[in-house]
Amino acid sequence: MSVPLKDASNGTAPTHNNNEDEGVQGRYCDSIPARVILYLLSWSGFLVSFMMRNDINIAIVEMTANKDEPATPDRFDWSFSVRSMILGTFYWWYVVSQVVGGIATQKFGTKAVFGWSQLATAVCSLLIPSAARLHYGWLIGLRSIQGFASGLTWPAMYAVVGYWIPPTERSRFMSSFQGFSIGIGLTYPLCGWIIAKWDWPSVFYTTGTIGVVWCCIWWALAFNRPSEHPRIAPAERRMIEEAVAEDIKGGYGMSPRWRAIFKSFPAWVIGITTFGRIWLHYMFIMFGPLYMKDVLGFDIETNGILSGAPFLCSYLSAVLFCAAADWMVAHGVSLLLVRKIFTAVSQVLPGILIFCIAWTRSQIPVLVMWFVAVSCITAGYAGAMANIIDIAPNLAGPVLAFAQTIHMSASFLAPIAASAIVKDTTSTDQWMAAFGLATAVAIITYLPYLAKAQATPQPWNYRQPEKGEAAVPLRETTDP
Repeated sequence: MSVPLKDASNGTAPTHNNNEDEGVQGRYCDSIPARVILYLLSWSGFLVSFMMRNDINIAIVEMTANKDEPATPDRFDWSFSVRSMILGTFYWWYVVSQVVGGIATQKFGTKAVFGWSQLATAVCSLLIPSAARLHYGWLIGLRSIQGFASGLTWPAMYAVVGYWIPPTERSRFMSSFQGFSIGIGLTYPLCGWIIAKWDWPSVFYTTGTIGVVWCCIWWALAFNRPSEHPRIAPAERRMIEEAVAEDIKGGYGMSPRWRAIFKSFPAWVIGITTFGRIWLHYMFIMFGPLYMKDVLGFDIETNGILSGAPFLCSYLSAVLFCAAADWMVAHGVSLLLVRKIFTAVSQVLPGILIFCIAWTRSQIPVLVMWFVAVSCITAGYAGAMANIIDIAPNLAGPVLAFAQTIHMSASFLAPIAASAIVKDTTSTDQWMAAFGLATAVAIITYLPYLAKAQATPQPWNYRQPEKGEAAVPLRETTDP
């Protein structure tokens, strides 16, 4: 007997998917579990999102006229500050939209929020060439819209995990979010090839078209919860609903409890520790190509390959880390201990390696440490990032929005700090100071998590009982 999820409006089970013809559905659904389809949609969704986010990072090189080159209709005389504004505006709006994403997802569901956000980003990509030719202000406007829309996607996808993925599979599912690593790794060589073969506008037409096509697939195959899925096998639906019933307690659609989240120490330590991981991550993304060119002396073609390759490898490492985390939990290791171990791997180890990179002068050891550090950063998805669903499976979207508002500020604070330190990009001493700061941030922000993290649903995760209803029994909120 399946355990139906309660409807958000009246506390009853939804009736639009009764799975009357269980035998027929089972024949063609059992071979591909619905949660595997959700994994592939999540993986490909973040891949496409990060292609549309990062395509301009390489295209802007060709969009900008060289110092002594006259401006043309497709080569613009943009100063370094203008280019920085074009690239940086995205992240300001990305941070602003996190809370909006949490609220919107609780109200409208993951399918609507993720799908429309991706479509808005794709349409903006298609419009970028025309906007750039008009004035860079229009381009900044489109990048602002893309940043705001992209910021909605993470809370949206987090919110669906608690309803679809059993606790013993959640770490593995979190590896789907690392589709963004493939997106980053593919974007640089793909866009470079497109520019060489055609021109820079073709980059945005390509990524925008891919985004629109992906949205059509998403709307056809994605559903907010198993009870809404018209093709899920009854056995899979029953297994999922029984596995997640204790955590979600009919909480679908409940209002975000921002005051409780804001006062929650476990939520704060997640935001604080992941701030350190994001600081490291963006040091590699934003300054990796520059360091390889001006310090290590790699030419542009080699630079592009070496800048993208670690992110391709990092998806594989994410799968391994997340599978290892689930294996450890299944074999009796405390979930909280697992989260702390993998959080340490994601920022303490890369934090040490990034300082060693600045200290080392030989190319081969630097490249080895570079690959290891970028790969280890992905362990965070078996650590503190997965911990969000542990403490609030009903409110994972809002909690993720809260945490990302904190930690994504590192995406613009890290480059500001590094730019203030590094005045001569060929100076190894200055790079050592910038990378040393990243090391300190990564390790110091891990300490609160080590001391105060929790891995059980918090009391505010559950729906408050209506008048006359019995209170929902809460789990013990302390970990062994």
